[in-house]
Amino acid sequence: MTPGGCPPPWRDPRVIGLILLVFLCGSAAGALSARYRYRQMMQNPKPPVAAWKESGKEITLQKFRKELNLSDDQAKEIELVLDDFMMYYQTLQAQMDEVRASGKERIVRVLDANQQEKFGRMMSDLQSRQIR
Repeated sequence: MTPGGCPPPWRDPRVIGLILLVFLCGSAAGALSARYRYRQMMQNPKPPVAAWKESGKEITLQKFRKELNLSDDQAKEIELVLDDFMMYYQTLQAQMDEVRASGKERIVRVLDANQQEKFGRMMSDLQSRQIR
């Protein structure tokens, strides 16, 4: 009770109802926007980005040559090391993509249709946070 003998305003059923209504409207809006974004993402998937393009390799080698004052033999050896590293990296990336896809497929098989939809939204939200 407040000093005037009235109950605190947050105990008023109208205030509680209003807060509940705002919460439910926010939840519905979030669910609808996530559903829309998930469907949009599934219809227009982005192609995977190449880890290191040939032009990027040349730029890196030129920078190494200039900054480190490499001899031709050193530059050739470093180029081989970078090529090996990128091949290894791309192989690992492909394996990680396969593991993720397999895990998602296994999870989806366990879920019912409603849960699958929610799971899709969760994955979409997670992916959008990773892009930022």
